[in-house]
Amino acid sequence: MVRYGLIGEHLGHSFSQRYFTEKFAREGSTDHRYDLFELKDLDELAPLLADTPDLVGLNVTIPYKQAILPMLNELDPVAAAVGAVNTIRIRNGAMTGHNTDVEGFKAMLLPMIADARPRALVLGSGGASRAVVYVLRELGLKFRVVSRSRGTGDLTWDLLDPALVGACPLIINTTPIGMHPKVDDMPEVPMSAIGPRHILLDLIYNPERTRFLQEGAARGARISNGLAMLHAQAEAAWRIWNGITPFHTPAPPSR
Repeated sequence: MVRYGLIGEHLGHSFSQRYFTEKFAREGSTDHRYDLFELKDLDELAPLLADTPDLVGLNVTIPYKQAILPMLNELDPVAAAVGAVNTIRIRNGAMTGHNTDVEGFKAMLLPMIADARPRALVLGSGGASRAVVYVLRELGLKFRVVSRSRGTGDLTWDLLDPALVGACPLIINTTPIGMHPKVDDMPEVPMSAIGPRHILLDLIYNPERTRFLQEGAARGARISNGLAMLHAQAEAAWRIWNGITPFHTPAPPSR
């Protein structure tokens, strides 16, 4: 058996297991399987690897995308530049960290902005936010990061006023606010400033339309959820696990 899996804290909402199980069935890979491994702490990872010697690939989700870094043997240059990992290739007991959030977010973003280069607001400063920031820098988009602390972002939530929202046509939610089951929650964005010139992207895919996206659409904004990103991420992870994807050149570190 060739095994893959997802590690994280709460995995009941996971898209990955269904996606890969269906992929293996379509391709006749009857000796492949994908499992969910809920870890209360990363100290549980070493026993998991010892008990599952046929694991050759892992995906990583909240809250371990950054915490996993010291446990890896090697980092792909993109993952090193982003400072977060969501995909691990395991060979001969050694773990190499990669970041497919970058490729996934590009697949989500580029069809929405085409040749435009709108000023952006990035909501949140966690592991997914780091990949979003990487892509925005690579594309030359100006942006601000909104976080609970000025130590992890440019702005705190209380500074997110209508004038700033009006000046930033592209708004990207990288937080889990609004994710199932807390579907009535939404980021504290002054929605009165949202209009038809705005593009709202939410990395959440369950529900398909978060309250953030619903209220944006009601005000004329163009919206997209995280499904396109997830599909691109999953296929990028598959290529990495099978040694198909080469390392990439990191984007410039400055804004």
